[in-house]
Amino acid sequence: MTVEKAKRWEDAGLTAEEYRMIEDTLGREPNDLELALFSVMWSEHCGYKYSRALLKKLPTTGSQVLQGPGENAGIIDIQDGQAVVMKIESHNHPSAVEPYAGAATGVGGILRDIFTMGARPVAGLNSLRFGPLTESRQRELLTGAVAGMADYGSTFGIPMIAGEVYFDDSYTENCLVNAMAVGFLDKGDPIAKGIASGVGNLVMAAGTPTGRDGIEGAAFASVELTEEAAERKAAIPKGYPEMGKRLMEACLEAIKAGVLVGIQDMGAAGLTSSACEMAARGKHGIELDLSLVPVGEPDMTPYEIMLSETQERMLFVVKAGEEEAVQDIFDKWDVPLAAIGRVTDDGFLRLKNGDEVVAEVPAEALASAPVYQPPAKRPDYLDETESFDLDAVAEPDDYGQVLLKLLGSPNIASREWIFGRFDHEVGGNTLAVPGLTGVGVIGVKGSDKAVAFTVDCNSRLCYLDPRSGAAAAVAEAARNLVCTGARPLAVTDGLNFGNPEKPEIYWQFSEAIDGIAEACKKLDTPVIGGNVSFYNESKGKAIYPTPIIGMAGLIENKADICTQSFKKAGDIIVLLGENKGELGGSEYLKVIHGHVAGRPSQLDLDLEKRVQDLCLAAIRAGLLSSAHDCSEGGLAVTLAESCILGGLGAEITLERKDLSPAQLLYGESHSRIVVSLAPEHLDRLQQLAEEFSAPLTVIGKVQEGSLRIRTQAGESIEQVLIDLPVQELEKAWRGAIPCQMES
Repeated sequence: MTVEKAKRWEDAGLTAEEYRMIEDTLGREPNDLELALFSVMWSEHCGYKYSRALLKKLPTTGSQVLQGPGENAGIIDIQDGQAVVMKIESHNHPSAVEPYAGAATGVGGILRDIFTMGARPVAGLNSLRFGPLTESRQRELLTGAVAGMADYGSTFGIPMIAGEVYFDDSYTENCLVNAMAVGFLDKGDPIAKGIASGVGNLVMAAGTPTGRDGIEGAAFASVELTEEAAERKAAIPKGYPEMGKRLMEACLEAIKAGVLVGIQDMGAAGLTSSACEMAARGKHGIELDLSLVPVGEPDMTPYEIMLSETQERMLFVVKAGEEEAVQDIFDKWDVPLAAIGRVTDDGFLRLKNGDEVVAEVPAEALASAPVYQPPAKRPDYLDETESFDLDAVAEPDDYGQVLLKLLGSPNIASREWIFGRFDHEVGGNTLAVPGLTGVGVIGVKGSDKAVAFTVDCNSRLCYLDPRSGAAAAVAEAARNLVCTGARPLAVTDGLNFGNPEKPEIYWQFSEAIDGIAEACKKLDTPVIGGNVSFYNESKGKAIYPTPIIGMAGLIENKADICTQSFKKAGDIIVLLGENKGELGGSEYLKVIHGHVAGRPSQLDLDLEKRVQDLCLAAIRAGLLSSAHDCSEGGLAVTLAESCILGGLGAEITLERKDLSPAQLLYGESHSRIVVSLAPEHLDRLQQLAEEFSAPLTVIGKVQEGSLRIRTQAGESIEQVLIDLPVQELEKAWRGAIPCQMES
């Protein structure tokens, strides 16, 4: 290969072999525009070339699945002819450079994925990761990202109903901003798809005129976040939520009117990806005249028009004879619309600038990046973390002070400073707001049903054991839904990892996929779509592997919604599941002793399923007053949070068995739920536990005033470990993040 050719493929972010593949496909050298098209479509961000082979391992079908991966979003059946549409996506690199714009456009993009399917968006969720809040830049990133998401969602009219935020050194140079959106399809609503067919049908572009913002954004997201890359602020588009809302209304009306063949959001890679993907799905071609594309800036070149990622734009194919009807709909909503091309029968994406053909490539080849499975190698750091001697960790002198310190950890403390900036109730259909439950709940209008949504992932567990940690993320998401009274239905995943070309990172990714697949199969929660975000690293250091699990669950009667707070003094407190005292990878080990080490809790999926089934049956039978899953911080933190949220205390007695007090209180064993109930319901709960073969232990009762935890061996009380007023617990829990943000 000549020096000139080498420079061409290097500048395009392609390999020598990929350049040869392009030459073979075209039967000639690509011109500069054609090479640019392949550059963005064969990037990891658009082409999924390092992930597609492994994603095939995920379960994607089930009786509840109406649309799995391959479209703009997945769809699940919630009975009675109604359905839920959902998707999660990342906007990490843009948010690391311009947090407000990056996060706002992340929300806008995921909302378009929902209404492009024909569903009206009803809610948003978010999953965020930053470095320690002791650093001013991290506080700026958090403030900007939250404001961007909140402002876009509020202007658009979408409530933000749930989310999660974690802080760790591994995200200092590369934050994560993942946005999830959900929508409803009602009886008779048509499902739209991103497909082009019908030779001669018009191809039309709608929305914001194309500008120079966001050019090469897909390529920007497909490399490590270097200082040089971070200077590419032109790769970060701006959001226009007012236009986005009008575009949504126009698109939904057009879809419902049945005047469109197919519709596709102009997201990553803009007009390039939408046109070639629609053509490839429909096994047709598309011819565009770029001189007809409405532009917002003078003298834009074909390259700029095709690679722009200007927001709030849509591409669609119109049914023959319906052109005037489409124009009337978009005029009604004051959304710019232009015919820019037509469907052909030759399978090519042909780009013209007036009469001149400036690019001509097979659409299917452009939309089908090569697939790689690079070498995988278990990271060396695991030898050290797994050999860490947990028995050598000293017991604390004051267990109460440890609990207060854990409640004040930003990874456990109240997120009210964050979720208080979001509008939770716009739309008037939010049934559970952040803080009351571990999930968000939206009512299904015209029925007694509700749908619960959550996002979950403990990335530290994934760092220490990617397979078990990823499976645990699925289990925790399902457990959170169950604690609200919802039956888990399906998953949309946001898979955030470092550079997959590094064997250690690819091993983490491969292991995580195996863990997700195993847990989803066991819990009957197929993966209906999602997003892979690689190259999340900077200065040679990758983020913790962070496979975020978005999940939906059905509440058949909204009267059954259960919350986390203790409700009444005298109620019995019961632990569903088993205390195994596992401290590996725990918040206690990190916050109190400064270690990220040990083998984390290993998930028993059979036990997990039995515990979840027991909890859900008990809620539906009307037995429980509250339900709260055990996760970060262990049993003591779970009890403290239920006390704080209910303004009540608890008297707890725990059997020591062979566990240390720290293991009892702060171990993070999976498959545990703390529930409270009236004494008269205990016998029935115990009967259900026998029916489901699920462990159950009565550990105390709700009381006024304080949280008191003591241990017991046989008949004798050994030691009072914690005795703290609920007000003191609440002060530590609610005050931690505001204190750090104001420092």
